[in-house]
Amino acid sequence: MKNIDLSLAEEACALVTGARQRTYDHPAHNFARIAALWEVVLGQPVTPKQVGLCMVMVKLAREVHAPQRDNIVDAIGYLLTTEASQ
Repeated sequence: MKNIDLSLAEEACALVTGARQRTYDHPAHNFARIAALWEVVLGQPVTPKQVGLCMVMVKLAREVHAPQRDNIVDAIGYLLTTEASQ
């Protein structure tokens, strides 16, 4: 069995609390904006938490097609920010 690579989580945490947060705003605010836009397209309410979970699925779909570290780091980051968006 392969060991868990904690550097993935460390990298994700550093990104979402540093550069990405400075670029895109706090996850609660960013996911709320995204939710409002998705509501227009989907025609139903969308929560910020649902945005985060859907973004995790985007990263997993990409990982299935073309595995790379970035997909996993971003998926972890979205999971972390999903909790911060509540």
